[in-house]
Amino acid sequence: KIGGGILKPEALLAMDPGQVTERIDGVATKEPAFGLDAVWISATNRERAELAGYTVVDLPTVMATHITEMIRTHAHELLGRQEASQLIENFKKTHPKVIEDLIPDALSLGGVVKVLQNLLKEQVSVRDLLTIFETLADEASRTKDLDILTESVRKQLSRSITAKYTSEDGAVTVMTFDSKLEELVANALLQTEQGVQLVMDPQSASKMISNIAQLIEAHPEIASQPILLTSPTVRRHIFKLVTRFIPQLIVLSHNEISADVKVQSVASVNLN
Repeated sequence: KIGGGILKPEALLAMDPGQVTERIDGVATKEPAFGLDAVWISATNRERAELAGYTVVDLPTVMATHITEMIRTHAHELLGRQEASQLIENFKKTHPKVIEDLIPDALSLGGVVKVLQNLLKEQVSVRDLLTIFETLADEASRTKDLDILTESVRKQLSRSITAKYTSEDGAVTVMTFDSKLEELVANALLQTEQGVQLVMDPQSASKMISNIAQLIEAHPEIASQPILLTSPTVRRHIFKLVTRFIPQLIVLSHNEISADVKVQSVASVNLN
């Protein structure tokens, strides 16, 4: 089981996006897909709730959103060698030279699959196979570290990554790292036989995770899409550490934000 929830017949789900002006009576609950605070209200209260600033949805929408989010969250588990092989074969019909240069000389099929899974795990679209495969073919001659290759691909996909999180007014709302904390994390990176690992003392790590969670709670405007902006050096390590405890957190590096987008920071993460 990867998810579940309870629907209330004859009711509507009203979610608080953070700008509610009047509280509506109802049965308190949590929206199942993103865990947002919500209330079950009667259909007669719909108009009043919407005027008060709530986002009101019906039961089919609740179900559809939850199922979609479950598939998106677990997409990396649905893509294996067989599925990737079919994608590659279709792509090869129009771009045979790219595949010829990439598999198996530069990178094995398993390596390509792992990079695709890494992208999907962080909900990065893999539709742009040309950019992904071209980048892997270029970078695989320098390194076979799949995490580093994934970061290289993410950098090349920056426009599509940025577009996903950009508001209508052309801004990306984020939390940022305090410079001292960023330096602390960077100094905790250690080269091991398994590659670069984050070796952070448990107390500091726990405090950092707790502070991130508190900031998300304190800023409802980012609760449905909390983004933490970090340096490229520490991005993947922060993701691996923090998202085990805050799975909805999106961790982006400065390299993945397009230059034409305005970055709005609502909070700074520190250890105070």
